[in-house]
Amino acid sequence: MTTQIEKDPVVTVRDRGGSTRRPPHRARPVGTRGGPSGETRQVAWGRRTSLTLITVFALAPIYWMVLTSLRSGSEVFEFPPRLLPTGFDLSSYARVLGDGQIVHFLLNSVLVATVTAVGSVLVGMYCAYSFSKFRYRGRRSFMFLLLVSQLFPQILLLITIYGMFSAMGLLDSYLALIISFTTFTLPLCVWMMKGVFDNVPDEIIEAAKVDGAGQRVIIHRILMPLVAPGMIAAGLFAFIRGWNDFVYSLTLSGEATRTLPPGLVNTYLSEFSDRWPELMAASLVASLPVIVVFLALQRYFVAGLSSGAVKG
Repeated sequence: MTTQIEKDPVVTVRDRGGSTRRPPHRARPVGTRGGPSGETRQVAWGRRTSLTLITVFALAPIYWMVLTSLRSGSEVFEFPPRLLPTGFDLSSYARVLGDGQIVHFLLNSVLVATVTAVGSVLVGMYCAYSFSKFRYRGRRSFMFLLLVSQLFPQILLLITIYGMFSAMGLLDSYLALIISFTTFTLPLCVWMMKGVFDNVPDEIIEAAKVDGAGQRVIIHRILMPLVAPGMIAAGLFAFIRGWNDFVYSLTLSGEATRTLPPGLVNTYLSEFSDRWPELMAASLVASLPVIVVFLALQRYFVAGLSSGAVKG
């Protein structure tokens, strides 16, 4: 079997004596691409195929949610299931949007997730600034404790937090949810923003001190505009954590303060009936605020992650 060879362009080299010579010929097989990577067409095809399969795997649950929300209750339990829609039934969306209780759960989620994100970012900003720009005894120990706190499963702390909030009279309140969510989002926010503060040159702070600026002016007027992308990225993580929580919201909240994830389950799933079309429709409606916030702040999110990951 003959292998087709693709020759490189002829290059002439002049040596010290003035004579010219041709460098040794190097051939490369057809099917390779130029460039430092030398990636073959087979490798490129395999990479694209893998990315396509991963994308299909990630989008398949979303497609099935949309498909289920557009079906009637009887069509959901058909076997074998149909992979393509036969019609569009929007009655599930009408019932979800017309249910005042679901709207109440949605507003609770917006309130709790927003306050959690703002509180985590504000407290985490001061902690990150302290860890990044100051040197004091116990600094590394505090940083290590924050990091180790993320190793424990969050469900292990539920009984302790429940007993503590019960003794303080905070059960069935927004404050119980906000404090518990902030407990888990704060360490991540601190470490994310510390990486951002590490990239801020110390000369900027020294120049501000020479001009007579105090720490309050340095943090709020000089550093905050510089680290704003990192703050937004940390805030998005905290917001999504507060928005998606199920177990803590189910345990610590009452009917008036319940957020959307446990509220949807308790409303549409029970022992004797499963209203899957309404549940899928409500889940899609609940995902819209997170998608809108992420798309609106996407460039800040990427910039914040990049500034915290690259040092220099």
